[in-house]
Amino acid sequence: MGSLAADEVLDFLNRLGAQYQEPVTLYLLGGGALCLLGSPRRTMDIDCTLDSTKDVSVDFIQTLESLADAMRLEVEIIPIDEFVPVPAGAEQRHQLVGRFGAIDVFIYDPYTIALSKLARGLESDLQDVIFLLDKGIIQLSALSAYVDTALPVAWHHDVDPADLRHYLAEVRRLVAQG
Repeated sequence: MGSLAADEVLDFLNRLGAQYQEPVTLYLLGGGALCLLGSPRRTMDIDCTLDSTKDVSVDFIQTLESLADAMRLEVEIIPIDEFVPVPAGAEQRHQLVGRFGAIDVFIYDPYTIALSKLARGLESDLQDVIFLLDKGIIQLSALSAYVDTALPVAWHHDVDPADLRHYLAEVRRLVAQG
């Protein structure tokens, strides 16, 4: 299992769409989403989530896992709302990647992705947030507001509010350095 670029993520999605014929909505998170947004950094895996308001067939999950194994890819379904407080209005900020067979693929709300990166706080995560800011995909003022909203409920998601504040401050410092 190596690192992936945007074309390899798209190849996986095309193959998945060819193998699974029922309608499903899939949301990309993390490095896979950032690759498709133009990040030059390769990703080690494809993180995704599914529409939590709909039942997703076991067949879909088995197809996804089987294809990932066959392609020697690390693909993980992440219940993102369990890991970070999803900001209000996130559903309006999903970005359509495309339709792959009967599968609609979106990039999950970029602010939620940024919050998840701040929650983890690795150097590469902070660079990913800076990429989103530099490309104008997210705005620092809005991200700051979403962090402020997340602070009171952060512990419910095993996120330390002090870490969120610290990593946001670090992003601000790095952005100011240019």
